[in-house]
Amino acid sequence: MEKFILVFLSVLVSCAAAQRPNIVFIVADDLGWNDVGFRNPHMKTPNIDKLATEGIIFESAYVQPYCSPSRTAFMSGMFPFKVGMQHKVLSDDQAVCVPLNYTFLPQELKKLGYATHMVGKWHLGFCKWECTPTYRGFDTFFGYYSAMEDYFNHSIGAYLDYRDDKLPAWDYRGEYSAYTFAQKAIDIINQHNVSQPLFMYLPYQNVHAPIEVPEKYYNMYPNVINEGRRTFSGMVSALDEAVGNVTSALKEKGLFENTLILFTADNGGPVEAYASNWPLRGGKHTIWEGGTRGTSFMYGAGLKKTNTTYNGMLHAVDWKPTLVSAAGGSPETSIDGISHWESIRNGDQWSSHRTEFIYNLDDFEPALEGHAAIRVGDYKLILGYPGTPDGWHEPMNKTQDYLFDSFIYFKGDNPARLFNVQSDPTERYDMSSIKPEIVDQLRARIDDYRKQMVPALFPPHDPASNPKKFGNVWSPGWC
Repeated sequence: MEKFILVFLSVLVSCAAAQRPNIVFIVADDLGWNDVGFRNPHMKTPNIDKLATEGIIFESAYVQPYCSPSRTAFMSGMFPFKVGMQHKVLSDDQAVCVPLNYTFLPQELKKLGYATHMVGKWHLGFCKWECTPTYRGFDTFFGYYSAMEDYFNHSIGAYLDYRDDKLPAWDYRGEYSAYTFAQKAIDIINQHNVSQPLFMYLPYQNVHAPIEVPEKYYNMYPNVINEGRRTFSGMVSALDEAVGNVTSALKEKGLFENTLILFTADNGGPVEAYASNWPLRGGKHTIWEGGTRGTSFMYGAGLKKTNTTYNGMLHAVDWKPTLVSAAGGSPETSIDGISHWESIRNGDQWSSHRTEFIYNLDDFEPALEGHAAIRVGDYKLILGYPGTPDGWHEPMNKTQDYLFDSFIYFKGDNPARLFNVQSDPTERYDMSSIKPEIVDQLRARIDDYRKQMVPALFPPHDPASNPKKFGNVWSPGWC
């Protein structure tokens, strides 16, 4: 009898696993609000456009103004200011990573029977092996640990940062990273055991600086006069092709119909590096909407209402519990993220469970990415330095490089700026002088959140990290 029960339970678990959707989580690094074809007809992104317009485009999905904080939110479901990851980004020579007591998204999905793979950019710390992807829930990893590197030689300065699991990957010199990452993803798909659900985290290098792309993509934009914008646009199209190659592989393997695809930027586009967030204000490195309202959409398995947009408020911390719910699991109750799966899949944007979030809270000087901001309902309050550059910038298609409006850095909570971002998403009308009671209410909420703030984990540079000690490769094992 006991044997029968064990076999029966095993069959139930196997059936449940077979019914779970495959999940592909794509992150586009530094992609601007206006850098996709479904918002900007000058951009050539047919694969991304098809997935977005046939799925659900998120119009109010927020991210952090920088890479590491957003990726912390994606993986942990926690606001960065609560885990010490709110200040700038992690450097290669800092002895720090996202604290190990936080469970990451792939660890939760492994509990549900998923095979978990990562291809691309990590940027969550690597000073010891326990900080790296295969110790934090991924079965395999191919990619790089740091913020940025050359697209062709995969080095920072003279030192390699490219890994195949734990081994340095020397054999890809001269190959554009989008090609390699797409092919690695395709290999994972082709080798996948279809009886097990698949989770693939695919944070591409594109379109982060340095601004580099193979010539054929540059040539796709002959009408763009500005050289930087032309190259950047080509990088977006290279990303689009890579996305298309992965979706084609899913179709050929017979996985596509049962795959849920989440696509998001990690922050707003850096306008000084040729991205465009038009018509939003500001960009990367700021807590304006252009730095924090991310290009994002979902496509595929489980969605009941598609070919639509979704205006409900979402934050990067919400993707972890939302994907766990989509996988048939029960999200943790101890994290900041909220599952929006039911409201998203049914297209019921008015039932969004999120009513407020923190854009950033950073008291570690200088807080160059923006000191403090909150959204509650329709209102957004910014306290103190908002980051830079400021302003509203159309794409640099027909001009030389812009001169950008910048703030001189200043400390403290003043001035206070208030916007109704529902009626004024481009933040042109500061309402602080006519709505002082709302300023006071939102300031009080920020003060409440400050009581939960963890000091920023931002140690000084550590010479123990020197890649010369590790065969000229950026490596773990020194903290």
